[in-house]
Amino acid sequence: QMADPFLYNTGDRSHYGCLGHEVQIEYLKAYVCRPSIFTDKAVIVVHDVFGWRFPDIRYIVDLIAGHGYTAICPDFFKGTEPWKSTDHWGDFADWMKDHDPMKVDKEADVVLKYLKEQCGAKKIGIVGFSWGGMAVHHLMLKNPQLTAGVSLYGIIRDSEERYNLLNPTFFIFGEKDHTISLDQIFLLEEKLKQYCKVSYKIKVYPGQVHGFAQLKPEDMKPDDKPYIEEARKDMIDWIKMFV
Repeated sequence: QMADPFLYNTGDRSHYGCLGHEVQIEYLKAYVCRPSIFTDKAVIVVHDVFGWRFPDIRYIVDLIAGHGYTAICPDFFKGTEPWKSTDHWGDFADWMKDHDPMKVDKEADVVLKYLKEQCGAKKIGIVGFSWGGMAVHHLMLKNPQLTAGVSLYGIIRDSEERYNLLNPTFFIFGEKDHTISLDQIFLLEEKLKQYCKVSYKIKVYPGQVHGFAQLKPEDMKPDDKPYIEEARKDMIDWIKMFV
């Protein structure tokens, strides 16, 4: 049994009562949470393989909204089934062919249009987790409308076209992520130094595994809690600095 590269132990997740609501945007469903006061700043949250309904990701949307941003998590899987922890790992490669994190441009544009026209957003950032971290890395190379990005443990694919970021991007990794080696992280850093002309940051959190930063407080282990909280604070600080 090969170690599951994307998935982390989803264990028993506590129920989460969401603060936001679901909307339909053209052909996409999305979960939106707005802060109590009007803002012209927004953040798109890109879910992981478990999809836009996963409680952890909704918790993150609400958390970001609590910092004064319109936060939105669209269904980047466009109504198709997300990966489930009961699915067979042998089918994962086939599932990924139909759920390519590099093919998110059209959905991103639909959501950007909605945020600008319906929510009055003038500055828009993006954060993404795992599958979503890969999507953020891709979009920060392609879409100049996104003023800042945070990619959390997105698998790194090495190629020359992956380093010329358009706007400030922060890469968050766990030291003990069995899907992303420290060598890959060092290579990313080296290449960004060489090619990247905007602000970027790479940070590795000690002892942390894949998926660590999206746990809800009641699902955290005490030893991990300080690192999870630090990663979230760092994520928000990056957004506040540039969005």
